[in-house]
Amino acid sequence: MKNNKFFWLLSLMLVLSVFLAACGNDDAATPKGDDDKEPAAEVDEAQVLNLIMSAEIPTMDSALVTDSVGFDLLNNVNEGLYRLNDENVAVPAIAESEPTVSEDGLVYTFTIRDSKWSDGSAVTAGDFEFAWKRAMNPDTASEYGPYMMGGVIKNATAISEGKAEYTELGVKAIDEKTLEVTLEKQVPYFLSLMSFGTFLPQNEAFVTEKGADYATNSDNLISNGPFVLEAWDGTGLSWQLVKNDQYWDAEAVKLTEINYDVVKETATAVNLYTTGEKDRTGLSGEYAMQYAADADLVTELETTLFYFKYNQQRNGEDTPLANVNIREAITKAFNKQDLVDVVLANGSVPANYLVPKAFSFNEAGEDFRDINGEMSEFNVEEAKAAWEKGLSELGVTEVKLEILGGDTEVSKKMDEYFKSQLEGNLEGLEITLKEVPFAIRLDLDTNQDYDIQVAGWGPDFQDPHTFMNLWLTDGGNNKMSYSNPKYDDLINSSVGELAMDPEARWDAMAQAEKLLIEEDFGIGPIYQRGTMSLVKPYVKGVVSHSFGGDYSYKWAYIEGK
Repeated sequence: MKNNKFFWLLSLMLVLSVFLAACGNDDAATPKGDDDKEPAAEVDEAQVLNLIMSAEIPTMDSALVTDSVGFDLLNNVNEGLYRLNDENVAVPAIAESEPTVSEDGLVYTFTIRDSKWSDGSAVTAGDFEFAWKRAMNPDTASEYGPYMMGGVIKNATAISEGKAEYTELGVKAIDEKTLEVTLEKQVPYFLSLMSFGTFLPQNEAFVTEKGADYATNSDNLISNGPFVLEAWDGTGLSWQLVKNDQYWDAEAVKLTEINYDVVKETATAVNLYTTGEKDRTGLSGEYAMQYAADADLVTELETTLFYFKYNQQRNGEDTPLANVNIREAITKAFNKQDLVDVVLANGSVPANYLVPKAFSFNEAGEDFRDINGEMSEFNVEEAKAAWEKGLSELGVTEVKLEILGGDTEVSKKMDEYFKSQLEGNLEGLEITLKEVPFAIRLDLDTNQDYDIQVAGWGPDFQDPHTFMNLWLTDGGNNKMSYSNPKYDDLINSSVGELAMDPEARWDAMAQAEKLLIEEDFGIGPIYQRGTMSLVKPYVKGVVSHSFGGDYSYKWAYIEGK
């Protein structure tokens, strides 16, 4: 779990995500803030923060965002019923207080506080009803709407299956100040979902007026959060966040401006930091070693996990990865310790699991990770044996596979390492590398047009289910034709009949994790991300989160520059 250390590693984006963020498929870092959220006294410094982002913004439509960049920015320009505080606890935000809950635990009633959009119009309960139903409207083509609401909000699953209309979603504005949400079943982590980007409100009149242009650039956006997005043309490599004077808690916001530039090369990012043009930068490889003793250095282990996605069917035909022995061989054929020590050199650790260490704990304080421990570890002999068996079953002596990765400097180095390790340890394997910008990789993932993809996931809420539900047959990140009915039954039971039985629920998810990683080799875990970064000492109060949007700048400030 995150502590109050503050760091940065956007320059190490491996161009997954859905982080997808959120999160999905993403690999932007998540720094924690300094100990104090507000300065002890009034400060005279210009309240301007200068940051680096390692990828462009794909979209700012909360119904369509699937990446860490988008969710990070949405977390700062918009606000939902709840917001994560500096301890990663979801607390009322646009909701005036905690909701009232029906006796059966299915109906939540929220009161909307007095708040405004950046154009001066009131934020209403109707804005939430409109946004959530829009995310479930098939015409919107939202990925996260069905993924986040399915099995949670009443009728969401039926809507996604075409058995109900999106207008039947269990959310209703009783009046301008009262929002009623009806659940499909009791959901232990429901309130933490209310801080997530997909559940943000949208102003119906504004969205309708803008039509297809909505959220395509900063001129076609309005905000209800601490900042507004400016100087974004929809495709550019720079933009700004400017304090939103209409925000209901504007008095708490000290920064007047946050300037972003997309920088994909570590050398360039470090140079911008050392010359004072940027206030923090991520480090890796030789730069991590060079600055290991620097007074500005901050390190931390995140709850973001990276892995190989093995696409079993491409263009309607089975790939060699449809063979479980081929998947096992690749999973075990590369040295993860050398990868994190030499290629990344940023505090990351080898991952032989799906649910990260120090992420989810039971009531006794026990880490979920301790149940299964390490699985499918690096083992060349076992990899070669599985490889030979797989080749025999396929009736071939050679296999050609493509690895899809990102276009950042670190991503390219990592892909070269994979190619060297896999070709060196698995005779007859030929690897080609396809390194593309983040938005293109998202399209290729959506279209299932890849063989092996270097992907990553940051949690959307603080529960193992945020990682486990990705690999359901119809899971949001399962664009690789993996399917196991036993896995589906275990995960569905963990949010069904076992939802209110914590011990049995964790056992079901642990069984499913072992099935996915150690028996099916449905994915190949690579590493749990750590970060090493340089941060200017005058930057205070930035808060990071172990799930959902990466950063909160609401309480950040500059002092002692």
